[in-house]
Amino acid sequence: MSKSIVMAREAIHISKPTIEKMAARRRTRQRRELVIESGLFLAALVSVAATLTILAVLLWESVGFFETVPLTDFLTDTLWTPLFDDAHYGILPLLAGTVVTSAVGLLVAIPVGTVSAIYLSEFASLRLRETIKPALELLGAVPTVVYGYFALLVVTPALQRLWPDLPGFNMLGPGIVIGIMILPLVISLSEDAMRAVPMVLREGSYAVGATRLQTAWRVVVPAATSGIVAAYVLGVSRAVGETMVVAIAAGQNPNLTWNPTEPAATITAYIVQVALGDLPHGSIGYQSIFAAGLVLAVMTFTFNMLGHFMRKRFREVY
Repeated sequence: MSKSIVMAREAIHISKPTIEKMAARRRTRQRRELVIESGLFLAALVSVAATLTILAVLLWESVGFFETVPLTDFLTDTLWTPLFDDAHYGILPLLAGTVVTSAVGLLVAIPVGTVSAIYLSEFASLRLRETIKPALELLGAVPTVVYGYFALLVVTPALQRLWPDLPGFNMLGPGIVIGIMILPLVISLSEDAMRAVPMVLREGSYAVGATRLQTAWRVVVPAATSGIVAAYVLGVSRAVGETMVVAIAAGQNPNLTWNPTEPAATITAYIVQVALGDLPHGSIGYQSIFAAGLVLAVMTFTFNMLGHFMRKRFREVY
């Protein structure tokens, strides 16, 4: 009998208990994987359920509001005085305040954040990058109420030196502070997207004679557009949903204006103002905060969907 046949028989004889052990280990591993998958599924389900619950509450309370206030008046009236005797329920003043403060913040965060991300990704040394990024994370950890008083007590007085007629409550100062507040988010995500660009693209650009600046602007930034757009969208959502900065420094008087040097109220500031009051549950004033919150949720959802389509488009192009 050949040696190979003997070895095969021995392997078959020895493998029987081994196969049983392997099967038991496989079953144990499958049970563990099932438990892990179930836990991950439940975690995802909780987040989805929380989102759906929030939307359901907003819709349920808003239905009662719109049974009293026509939707056309809500969208077209230029006055928002739901707590006065002569009540008006036009969301435009709050919407204008939200858009203006967010726009000012984005005018600060997007150019400064993009340039800073390019520098950290393409020009800064490793030591400098590892020093600046934790400092940026510390900016993101500062409470928003601190940013609000910083806007009121530092930024606005500084702006009043340039514009003596600037009122103490205005949308310009809070908008600038909102831009500073979302800078860490824009810089960190944009820099991560640029660092993820393959080095072969940079080397190819250098090979044809491009400088580091030309490579960064014409090769790296277009290739990382998907991630950069995602950073911008998250910045927009963060700016639109900011509460304490505008509630402290922008004023709480609903004013339909597109001038950032004037005081105004935002949607979030109005929600804070009413939530601190003693309005009875089910009253039209109480339900107005849910209608305003529904508008804010629709705005955030719209920005997120726009960012999704833009990321998909740029990902297909590049």
